[in-house]
Amino acid sequence: MKDFPSVGKIQDDFLKSHVFPSRGATRGEVFKGPKYGVDTSVVNISDSLSLISATDPASLIPTLGLKESAWLTVQLVASDIATAGCMPQYAQFCLNLPEYLTAEQFNEYWRWVSTWCEELGVAITGGHTGKVQGQNSTVSGGATMFSCVETNSVLTSDMARPGDDLILLKEPAIISTSILALSFPETIKNACGEEVMRKGQELFYESSAVKAAMDAVSLGVHTQGVRAMHDVTECGVVGATIEMMMAAECGVEIYRDKLVRGEAQQAIGDLFGYDPLYTIGAGALLVAVHPNHTERVVRSLTDKNYPVQMIGKVMPQEEGMYLIGNDKELLEHPGTDPYWSVFFNSLKQGLK
Repeated sequence: MKDFPSVGKIQDDFLKSHVFPSRGATRGEVFKGPKYGVDTSVVNISDSLSLISATDPASLIPTLGLKESAWLTVQLVASDIATAGCMPQYAQFCLNLPEYLTAEQFNEYWRWVSTWCEELGVAITGGHTGKVQGQNSTVSGGATMFSCVETNSVLTSDMARPGDDLILLKEPAIISTSILALSFPETIKNACGEEVMRKGQELFYESSAVKAAMDAVSLGVHTQGVRAMHDVTECGVVGATIEMMMAAECGVEIYRDKLVRGEAQQAIGDLFGYDPLYTIGAGALLVAVHPNHTERVVRSLTDKNYPVQMIGKVMPQEEGMYLIGNDKELLEHPGTDPYWSVFFNSLKQGLK
């Protein structure tokens, strides 16, 4: 079927033609429903209160470990909620567990899920738990989080406007680099050296965008600072930028010389044959900032020891999306994130 990928996230054209036309009942209180490039939904439950929700896969990655898998399960969906400008408050988990998982392993995994939720102030309110015959995926179900917030404080990624400055908060390819470094340490150490392997592994607990998002919105929202945020996941900084601009119906100019890659990210990307700018980068955050406040926001976030780059400017939609350097190159979505094939091919090859 056209535009239906064999692996990875389904993209805009297929969603528009096959998913978005079928959205159940129409309810007037739904302010923000399913939309490409928007990771949260917004339901206005009163004149002043909105319910934010987001759903992401639950992770269970044997090469990574149970504690680390639980971290991803909690933090990836929490990061989506945080891009709306608020902390998550409640969570539901649907766990479709593999047959090989023992009771002891499940207890460890679930204790860490609970621990990471507790640290964020998230109450687990329900879900579903079971084992599935033949299940051997690194995705073991899904997680949904919710938050109730004041309506006038809500942000969504489609609120960016022409003239806004686009900031990259933290570095690209954080999660892909760290998972590969933790899963195949011997391979990376032998090819790239112990320091690159260590730096790659140390990126793992940077794979949450929650704190970065909260620090950004503390500097002001809407016309007083941050106008929109989008976490960098599938297809990396480039994919996230395109998603955000498509959601906002805007164009963008990205400055090529401002696209940092990171030492470990570049070395491990070179080893496995992918560009860190185009691979899953959970932990990093794209922030559209009102131009009157860019200097203050960048300075304040830099003072908090974040890597911060002003990578581009939001433009009118008719001006398109371009990388600007010595020449002007059309910015195109890569379609499929290279991380998935790299990870599973490395497993098949028996890399250590």
